[in-house]
Amino acid sequence: MIGHELEANGLDKRQPIWGIILMVAILGWGFYLADEVPKLPMFLTAGLIIGYSLTRSRFGFAGGVKRTFYRGESSLAVALILLFTITAIVNIGIQWAAASKGALPAWEVTNATQSVIPGTQNVRIGNLSVIIGAFIFGMGMIMAGGCASGTLSDFGEGEGHAWIALPFFVLFAAPGQYLGYQLDNTAIGKIGINAWLPEYLGFGGAIAATLVIMLLLYVITKRYENRKKQRGAYLDAKGDWLDFEKPLQDDGQPVNFFSWRTYHKFFVERWTFITGAVGIAIGAIFVLTTTGKAWGVTTAFVTLDQKFFGLFGLNFTSPAFDETAEAMKGSLLADGGTVRNIGLVLGAGVAFLMAGRFKMKFKMNFRDFSGFAVGGALMGLGSRMARGCNIGALYSGITNFSVHGYIFMIFLILGAAFAIKLFEGRIALCPTYRDDATPKTNLTATD
Repeated sequence: MIGHELEANGLDKRQPIWGIILMVAILGWGFYLADEVPKLPMFLTAGLIIGYSLTRSRFGFAGGVKRTFYRGESSLAVALILLFTITAIVNIGIQWAAASKGALPAWEVTNATQSVIPGTQNVRIGNLSVIIGAFIFGMGMIMAGGCASGTLSDFGEGEGHAWIALPFFVLFAAPGQYLGYQLDNTAIGKIGINAWLPEYLGFGGAIAATLVIMLLLYVITKRYENRKKQRGAYLDAKGDWLDFEKPLQDDGQPVNFFSWRTYHKFFVERWTFITGAVGIAIGAIFVLTTTGKAWGVTTAFVTLDQKFFGLFGLNFTSPAFDETAEAMKGSLLADGGTVRNIGLVLGAGVAFLMAGRFKMKFKMNFRDFSGFAVGGALMGLGSRMARGCNIGALYSGITNFSVHGYIFMIFLILGAAFAIKLFEGRIALCPTYRDDATPKTNLTATD
């Protein structure tokens, strides 16, 4: 029955079997990791939660900018604001409780006996490195069709643009780390804003200020959407949902656990962006509470890049790479960040396999290939210059009350807008757009 319905919707009825096999394999790998390093299954679990949530809801941080511009509707942008709000509220409680027990911000800790306030590792100066890095990263995510987390989830879904962008992303991560370090240590690189809101406003003031900013962003976003509606450049929030992703009509039949309706609800039906935001928030909060550090993606890319270059006898001895020195001492699969990233890819893969919709998509011309590759390279450079991507610098920066997160956000949006204007109609993921008419595009959120 379920197999027949999958086929009737153009889905592959064999894939759920492979999805179950993959889940069993993941479980086995989790037990293996627990024997090797007991904390690693926590990293794997977080990655699975986040990857599954990203894919089931077609959620994407890059899409928050691109979807709003092209489709004129703000459902994903609003979900992102909700994601930031939920995470910030939980994080302030975690940080406040830790501080009340004597924990210190990361930059004040001088010895191993002192406790660190979770998440303060993501507080840094908002300087020229952040500005340039955010702008470059914003361009790259538009060209490549996703940010760091989006590229990983798209990779797990079989999207060709991600399979091209990811290697270049990783390849340019270490050079970006080095460039950022060099710029930080120049006279101009030392100019910037280095502020952790609780230090200036107290914990209550920090969360109040953050909520006010989120409210302002919501108002700005909805006004932009209303302007698009008035110009006739607005598309319905669910207008790009495929037929099989939509909720099934209630047929009045009793609930049957083994029915197509139940299977569709659990594994095929697309989650709303709001549901996805809640799932991702759960994953990110899980990361902070189990590791004492906020979610990040691209530091693990630097480790992978160093390992790759090491195969050719190239070693990185600059102080720029001090934060990856510990990970470099062991196997990649003993590095928590790498395991979490793999978990994210696997979570996305499981989501598509259980829905019977996994497919490798490599239909592209050389221009598109070049755009994906250059986009990946720009993201590698930009993310590490800024010491973080949409996750480490933007999401984990803002939700851990670092002012540099807002600086990153501003220049990220500017970089993305610049890339859209520069490349529209020239590469596949930047179709031609007219602001005075309904845009002819079926971009998904993660594109």
